[in-house]
Amino acid sequence: GRHEVWSWKTASKESLCLMWQKVKVQLMLSMSFLTALFWYCRRLYGFLAQLLKRWSNYLQRQLIRNLSVLPEVDLLGYSAREWKGETKQAKQMREAYEELFRSCHIKYLRPVRRDNYSVVRAVLFQIFSQGIHFPSWMKERDILKLPEKLLYSQGCNWIQQYSFGPERYTGPNTFGKLRKCMEALKTNWAEISATRDHEERGSMCNTLFSDESKEYKLYEAIKFIMLYEVVEAYEQIKSRDEPVHNLFSLLFARDSSSDPLSFMMNHLNSIGDSICLDQVEVFLLGYLLEVKIRVYRLHRFNTEEFQVTYPNEYRREWNEISLLTEDDRYYHIPLFRT
Repeated sequence: GRHEVWSWKTASKESLCLMWQKVKVQLMLSMSFLTALFWYCRRLYGFLAQLLKRWSNYLQRQLIRNLSVLPEVDLLGYSAREWKGETKQAKQMREAYEELFRSCHIKYLRPVRRDNYSVVRAVLFQIFSQGIHFPSWMKERDILKLPEKLLYSQGCNWIQQYSFGPERYTGPNTFGKLRKCMEALKTNWAEISATRDHEERGSMCNTLFSDESKEYKLYEAIKFIMLYEVVEAYEQIKSRDEPVHNLFSLLFARDSSSDPLSFMMNHLNSIGDSICLDQVEVFLLGYLLEVKIRVYRLHRFNTEEFQVTYPNEYRREWNEISLLTEDDRYYHIPLFRT
């Protein structure tokens, strides 16, 4: 009996040992597999993270490269880079920048692309980035109907000669293209101004102002609104129904813009292509957008025209935006810090 018990115990022990050996081998194989899988996943995660980082950096570089309003830079550093040397003009420009830094609390600026849409871009970017809403008159009228009203109600068939910046005469397609431009302005303005979060609004602006085809539609819409306002003022002057703003008297006093057609042909059609806005047109821009445009004109340093406001007559409730120019052609956006 004792021998049988001992044999049973021995057999059980040997069976357990054999079973443990098999389980041990399986466990070791499983651990090796899990270790290899963990190492592989870790390498894969690292590879994907590196790939994502590179792709993100690439997209960011592309976005910055396409931005028409660049990120902020130090004001005095920008001045030192742009105006090197000891010429009279370079010294005067550096002094003007130092005056802005010291007296006006302008510490940074956002460079704006140097093309013939510069001033319209700088103004519209600030309106969007500050979340400024539609001007009062635009809330009362549907701007999408302005091309139709000008063409059919007021009989201005000559608007078919309207040119879209670098894109010259478009003929019968003018009306449809103007509608698309007005739609782009209304949609983007409404969407961005409704965004309360400042950072989100800034991101939306950066995206919009890095797409030439989209932003050019905005500028052409603004140009057309300027034309519409000029036609309205011209009709009021002829009918003597009500007084108009004195800026229209200045505009019509020019030989090159004595009426809306000559204004369009000699001025508006070339804006964005070969010329920028004249000062009287910057007056008109501020008037129709209902913003007070404060301009620091560095080439007029030490004169009364160093700091001017467009228009000079404005309502107290209008928002204020600021521009900085070295030559009345290209404009940048100054940033204030206390």
